[in-house]
Amino acid sequence: MKRRWNLSLWLGFAVVIVALFGYQFFVVFPITRDFPWVNLLLFAIGGLLLGLGLFRAYGHPAAYRGKIFGPLLTVLSLLMFGLFAYGLFFIARQMPPSTGAPQVGQKAPDFALVDQDGNRVELNDLLSSPSTRAVLLIFYRGYW
Repeated sequence: MKRRWNLSLWLGFAVVIVALFGYQFFVVFPITRDFPWVNLLLFAIGGLLLGLGLFRAYGHPAAYRGKIFGPLLTVLSLLMFGLFAYGLFFIARQMPPSTGAPQVGQKAPDFALVDQDGNRVELNDLLSSPSTRAVLLIFYRGYW
């Protein structure tokens, strides 16, 4: 009996690679930026496919290949998941705390910035203008 290729091993490994490098695509959408549930779901699907492939390789070695590549691909996949989890859940959380940031409802301190035309704009000048009743400040989260 000729042994067949264990496609679930290779497909599971491919799904894990997509899960690892797909975060750059999914970070564009707000629903997947804050918590990478799609990537974690892809890692889980890849792990299930790898588990199925290992079960086939060791449970039916006469019918399926993969007793050598199966454990190697599984270990590489676990390392990739560990790298993803370490980078996302540990390294990304090492940002400095925003203890000095204004709270909601707190009056903003006076500041001066340069606008898109290169002109200096001060907060007090904007608020003292008779045509301006309020100023909207937008803070982008992140660390540059």
